[in-house]
Amino acid sequence: MKRIHMVQYLKNNYNFVRIMKNNCSVIILAAGNSSRMGKPKFLMEMPNGVSFLENITKQYAVFGCLRIIVVLNSESIKLIEQHKQNLPVNTKLILNTNSKLGRFSSIRKGITAVNTNFVLIHNIDNPYAKKEVLGQIYNKKLQAEVIKPVFNNRGGHPVLISKKVCEDILLEKENNLNFKDFLRRYSIKKAEVEDDSILLNINTNEELVEFMNIVNR
Repeated sequence: MKRIHMVQYLKNNYNFVRIMKNNCSVIILAAGNSSRMGKPKFLMEMPNGVSFLENITKQYAVFGCLRIIVVLNSESIKLIEQHKQNLPVNTKLILNTNSKLGRFSSIRKGITAVNTNFVLIHNIDNPYAKKEVLGQIYNKKLQAEVIKPVFNNRGGHPVLISKKVCEDILLEKENNLNFKDFLRRYSIKKAEVEDDSILLNINTNEELVEFMNIVNR
């Protein structure tokens, strides 16, 4: 690549290069049974027809995450083979055979596939991972072991955890711990954001319909 073209590339992809250099990955939790929804959440669609999974992974690719890990259960793995997803090249699908134990087991499984200094934890029931919000969370990465986004005093997602937290999760003997309770062991810094999308939590068909109505206004 000619130097002038390389300079322009770096200007256009500054955030991507910066984040890659600082070693950050994301684990997307999609191994739940989606019992209240009645269908896998990762296949739910945005108004433009893009699946939640495609939408989330592409946003993290744009942000510049080194690795994008998606944790699925065995049934979801089969469904992805039937419903091909257009995912970024640095996306890796991981099977959690113990998904019935809950989120903590999926987080642990996802951590085995990353080796970065910082990891974002994202739930599949929120299709948004906006670049500006991720930047606000990421910029506080050195201020605590856990960074949580907050909108109007309400906590949301994704949560950023340090390498130390990741290492402790792998060492933890219990596999069905409450992740929120587990994080209370560490220093926590709130990242105030002006975006209520961090609060989204779509678990039922009614909530999906409400979400679609809001987006289509």
